[in-house]
This record gives sequence, structure tokens and C-alpha cells, in this order.
Amino acid sequence: MTLPDDLDILANAARAEGFRALDVLAEEFASGTNRFDGPGEALFGAYRDGALVGIGGVCGDPYAPGAARVRRLYVAKAARGQGIGRALLAAMVARAAPHFPLLRVRAPEDAAGFYLATGFVALADPRGASHAKPLG
Repeated sequence: MTLPDDLDILANAARAEGFRALDVLAEEFASGTNRFDGPGEALFGAYRDGALVGIGGVCGDPYAPGAARVRRLYVAKAARGQGIGRALLAAMVARAAPHFPLLRVRAPEDAAGFYLATGFVALADPRGASHAKPLG
């Protein structure tokens, strides 16, 4: 598996919003720290008119063995509100569900409503994750 060719364009847009997670995604992928290639893991891209407008992955959760974790979910500002984030998250859930009983995420505060609207619950003790969704 390789990263999308135009990830740097999306990463530039994310960086302009103060969001460095796509830089971390590229660094971790290059170092082999996270390549989204384990059972139930995957990296998904969303395209509009041939351009990458969203990305996100699911992998094993290093903070909760046996659970999965949403990683680096980002949708370009101009593409938000069109269901792209929901579609990426649905693909992650479908990929992870046969392999993991629980999907967790550490969401920024401004994304909490998105995760609550997609069936996640806020965690009372958010160490390592802010929201979780049972997959079983």
C-alpha cells in the first residue's frame, strides 16, 4: 500500500487550519509506525473531481489492546457538510467490525458533535480516547 499521490496538497490545506495530523500520518507511514496493514486496518481516501478531499484510517488502538482506533480523519474545508466524513467513517466501521469489538477516537473538541451524531458515545474518562462506538 502507498499513500495517495496528492496527500501533500490535502496536508497543506490541513496545515493552514492548524491541523498537523496529515503530516503525522505521512511520517508514521514512512517510518513504518502505522501502515494500516494489519487485520481490520485500512486507510481510506475520498475524491471529488479527481482530487483528494478527505482521508482517514482505522488501525489497532495502541492504548486499548483489542480495540480499533480512528486515525487522522480529515476532510478539506470546502468539502465539509457533504457527507464525506460520514462516508469515510462508515468505511472504517465496516472494515474494523469483523476484527474489533470497539472503535475509539481521540477527537478534537470541535469534532465531538460529528462523532456523537455517528453513534459514538463520549467517554467519562477520556484518557487516550474521547469517544467510542461498540462494533458488535
